[in-house]
Amino acid sequence: MIRPPARPAPAGAVYFSLLGPLTAVRDGRPLPLGPRKQRLVLATLLARPNTPVPVDVLTDAVWPDDPPRTARKNLQVYVSAARALLGSDSRDGRDRVVHGCGGYRLTIDEGELDTLRFRSLARAGRAAGERGDLRTAARLLREALDLWEGPPLNDLRDSTGVAEEAERLEARCLTVYEDWAETEIELGRAAVAVDGLRDLVERHPLRERLRVAWMNSLHQSGRQAEALAVYDDYRQLLARELGLEPSPAMAALYRAMLGRGRTARPSAAGRDTAHGTALPAAPRDFTGRREELRDLLALLGSPDERVVVVSGPAGSGKSALALRAAHLLGDGFPDGRFHVRVRREDGSARTPAEVLGELGRLCGVRVPGGSGVPAESAGPTDSAVPADATVPAVSPGAADAWQGWLALHRALIVFDDVPDEAFVRGLLPRSGPSSVVLTARGQLAGLAPVHRIALGALADGEALELLGKLIGPGRLRTDPAAALRIVRACGALPLAVGVGGMRLAVLRHLPLAEYADRLGDPSAALDELVAGDISVRLRMASGWQDLSADDRRALGRLAGPAQEGGFTLDGAMEALGCGERAAIRTVESLIDAGAVTSPAGEVTAHAALYEVPRLLCLYAREREEGRFSPG
Repeated sequence: MIRPPARPAPAGAVYFSLLGPLTAVRDGRPLPLGPRKQRLVLATLLARPNTPVPVDVLTDAVWPDDPPRTARKNLQVYVSAARALLGSDSRDGRDRVVHGCGGYRLTIDEGELDTLRFRSLARAGRAAGERGDLRTAARLLREALDLWEGPPLNDLRDSTGVAEEAERLEARCLTVYEDWAETEIELGRAAVAVDGLRDLVERHPLRERLRVAWMNSLHQSGRQAEALAVYDDYRQLLARELGLEPSPAMAALYRAMLGRGRTARPSAAGRDTAHGTALPAAPRDFTGRREELRDLLALLGSPDERVVVVSGPAGSGKSALALRAAHLLGDGFPDGRFHVRVRREDGSARTPAEVLGELGRLCGVRVPGGSGVPAESAGPTDSAVPADATVPAVSPGAADAWQGWLALHRALIVFDDVPDEAFVRGLLPRSGPSSVVLTARGQLAGLAPVHRIALGALADGEALELLGKLIGPGRLRTDPAAALRIVRACGALPLAVGVGGMRLAVLRHLPLAEYADRLGDPSAALDELVAGDISVRLRMASGWQDLSADDRRALGRLAGPAQEGGFTLDGAMEALGCGERAAIRTVESLIDAGAVTSPAGEVTAHAALYEVPRLLCLYAREREEGRFSPG
């Protein structure tokens, strides 16, 4: 039986539940949800509410192995059924399910979906706990848990895609349960949590935070022998299954219980002792990106989001943003913050086994078969992965060891400059409290569920601020108009503005106006953006190599109209010499690869104005006209 929402939906509205079997009620009466494939589509849309769901994701959920030729038509039928079930939006009368360039988007309110209500209550409970209002925190977290009726979507888990969404939801519920149990223990009411913790530990025996809460609740209830036995059982299980030891914090808790009796009540394991940090120095000239940084910090501070993709064209400052956030989040990830470069210095991709081996070395995990060769020491002949090669899969033993570590620790891992989805799919956490930031030029559209932050050019003021940090504010003020021309000629990309600033810092005699003239010349701009061993052209070349041969040809042809202020779909059809459908597919492929930007809001394909970053345009024109120079 499904519980009514804590915040009632409007009369006649449908209320859906995913935190158990997929169910729906209207005015207290259960609704039939149709055949299994239709329910799979509905479950996938509901699991990612108010977010575009790519057609490929829906297809994989319904037909994971061999979709029929009629798959897209069948999906349209299932989506139409979902529209009929949901009805129109009471606020504006529009359909609840709409199709756009990113896929199908289902619009639904908190009072109509249990997972949205669950998330709202959990956030409110954590906020109360942070304010020190533990009683309110415990009450709100308990209200959230009352919506959890068993394994999420347990009737549809034979679909791999739905099973992944269900595991994400279950991990979220477990995290909230841990929050609630720790709050009750802190309030001195450990007895209310003991039985529930025992049941959850039996279902999730490797989840350390649950074990610690169970130990603490037993200990506070005067059951010291049982609390110590929980640790001993866990230590033996870890050694037998994964070859690991409990975390230092959990071991410290055990020793405290042995030595101090019932008075020992340290905080949850992993919150007292960090395993270590392996981050490059924070970027000293980080400028702007205030809204994006705020969003990234909020996402990484929430247990609801485990994977965040930061995407944008070459030179847009993705790595700097990720590192800035990682340096600011030390207290939130007590088991460490780690940065791993996915490419070598020459731009070729490392193998997943190499990356996993380095992670094992950094985190202290024994990873079978991992080489652990750091990116900076791996030469171009050390198992380099060509752009068109199949990426070797990580061995099952290595993957299990890594996932076992992630399940037990709260760490932040930054995978920098990811070439594609296949490379990192096996490295992302399936459960546990760790978080991952992926930086990539492309959109990594095949990854789900993830949150996305897209970076473009800096605002004029931010770009000028960055330039001023490098050449000095006094010099910037000598000719502000020329300074503005410089940053705009750089496409307002942080990399290019930074290289231009470093060049001007050395050439102190060079007037800003003269340098602006040089950058304004399309045939010379990339030659001017070199400072020592840092070359914007080489960065553009690396991004170019990531594109397919078809995308390179298309981008070369679109670079001309793009330089003239962007292009429309009609302009793309003319430049590419093809029809509307082929032009749409080509432009959307370039958007997915991060080479073309599109409007942030929803517009029709014909009304959209597409753009290519100026410096990428110049590079593409060089390649198209045969003027390419490797310098």
